Amino acid sequence: MKLLFISLGCDKNLADSEEMLGILQSKGYEFTDDEREAEIIIINSCCFIQDAKEESINTILEMAQCKIHFKCRALIVTGCLAQRYQEEIYREIPEVDAILGTSSFDVIAEVAEQALQGGRPQIFKDLNRLPDIKTERIVTTGGYYAHLKIAEGCDKHCTYCIIPKIRGKYRSVPMEKLICQAEQLAAKGVKELILVAQETTMYGMDIYGEKSLHKLLKNLCKINGIQFIRLLYCYPEEIYDELIQTVKEEKKICNYIDMPIQHCNDRILKKMGRRTSKQEIKEIINKLRQEIPDIIIRTTLITGFPSETEEEFQEMAEFVDEMEFDRLGVFVYSPEEGTAAANFEEQIEPEVKEDRQCELMELQQEIAFEKSEKKVGKEMLAVVEGMVADENAYIGRTYMDSPGIDGYVFIQTGETLMTGDFVRVRITGASDYDLIGELCS
Repeated sequence: MKLLFISLGCDKNLADSEEMLGILQSKGYEFTDDEREAEIIIINSCCFIQDAKEESINTILEMAQCKIHFKCRALIVTGCLAQRYQEEIYREIPEVDAILGTSSFDVIAEVAEQALQGGRPQIFKDLNRLPDIKTERIVTTGGYYAHLKIAEGCDKHCTYCIIPKIRGKYRSVPMEKLICQAEQLAAKGVKELILVAQETTMYGMDIYGEKSLHKLLKNLCKINGIQFIRLLYCYPEEIYDELIQTVKEEKKICNYIDMPIQHCNDRILKKMGRRTSKQEIKEIINKLRQEIPDIIIRTTLITGFPSETEEEFQEMAEFVDEMEFDRLGVFVYSPEEGTAAANFEEQIEPEVKEDRQCELMELQQEIAFEKSEKKVGKEMLAVVEGMVADENAYIGRTYMDSPGIDGYVFIQTGETLMTGDFVRVRITGASDYDLIGELCS
């Protein structure tokens, strides 16, 4: 039986999708990317911000048409939108045959069978459980890199974020399970592990009684075949000395850290429910750069949070200019129902939020170009992602760039390279976010 699986949203959602694909493959399903051929369609949905919610709804509505025009016999929705709007989905989209919550995807195969038999199951297990997975994942990222989801849920309760209500409290995946999964991935040819969670820096606190990310990293570094290990979603206030030293000492760990700060003004940070201050953020940035001089720091900011004044926004712009982040993403504030911030007074006009976003990105573009120019003449290790059509050149990434969110290095060579190869590259040129290089002889 042919099955079409659509994964929307973040890399954490993608990790869940790959787990479901592994379960379904073990039950004999055949996968297709053609909705005209699919007898079952599964959508792993997202609803983190308004744009993601709209994309999920539109995808469900589009796939619902396959039950009318093509071979689809069962339409199943799982993920964040399903968890948050289960009643609305069943009421407004009768073509949906089954819904699973965020902690229930380990029963996807049973639900698919029920849906095919005409049932309309709604499976919502305890939000604070970890799905029990006994099959191997199917890697969908191209084979040489994969996301390792080390925890689920969040305990922070930032005022703009709905995640704790749809993903539950923070639950670390036991270390032995993660090491086993990483070994399985390495055996399949995965060379780069990208550690993800709603917050990676709190790993282990709930099950080991102490922050244990550094211990997990040291164990992952022992796995043969793994060459890059990358850290995402490290909250600044939770970065600790043992973690910094582990990144500094272990050669397989990329000198790269994704550290979302969202703002720098102390009043706005407090209103966001963030547990840090401008001074503390500066201190951890300076400490990271002092201990690991070539570290790449990526962060995200939010413009137009309720009541943000022009002066407070300019303070953030000055902070970006001063800190010179290596990588920066800027999002306009999105009021999400069910969050405290959605009910705050002094909501900012959309045009103002967008103008502020553009101003920060223009500033960051200048910073990024200056930083890229400084890389010219250096030799760097890069992983090959593919070939540039009709040219003797390949697309690659260095330790400075996470797949899908950062830049590339374009490698000029007449030699034949394969996706997933690690090669030495001499940087010969730079643009805003990308580098140009040549294969070292």
